[in-house]
Amino acid sequence: MSPVVTDPAQLPVRFQDALNAGDVDGVLALFAPGAGMRTVTGEHITGTAALRAEIGGTVAARGRLTNVSRHALVGADTALLVTAWTLEVDGPDGKRLAPTGTTANIARRDADGGWRFTLLNPLGTA
Repeated sequence: MSPVVTDPAQLPVRFQDALNAGDVDGVLALFAPGAGMRTVTGEHITGTAALRAEIGGTVAARGRLTNVSRHALVGADTALLVTAWTLEVDGPDGKRLAPTGTTANIARRDADGGWRFTLLNPLGTA
């Protein structure tokens, strides 16, 4: 998967496809340096090591993500991406869980013309 995404609306699709393929590096390539994320437990993490641990944990739990785009609003080399999601994962007891939510994510256009996530918030406004 190429890390350069020329349409910010494609970022959630690329994220979904890389995660579902178990490609942690592919997911991380979609993030700008120093990017952050609010996890589904409400913790705010930043940096590659923390993002790798979070994404790696989802892959280890056999995560299967489905994203449905709601809005992609672009202005001044910044995009607000609102996406409905379902994430199937193995719970601690081995049972399959399928939490859902709506993200409010921010991306920016870099000097190379590619779009990358700067902040992910899978809990939306919650």
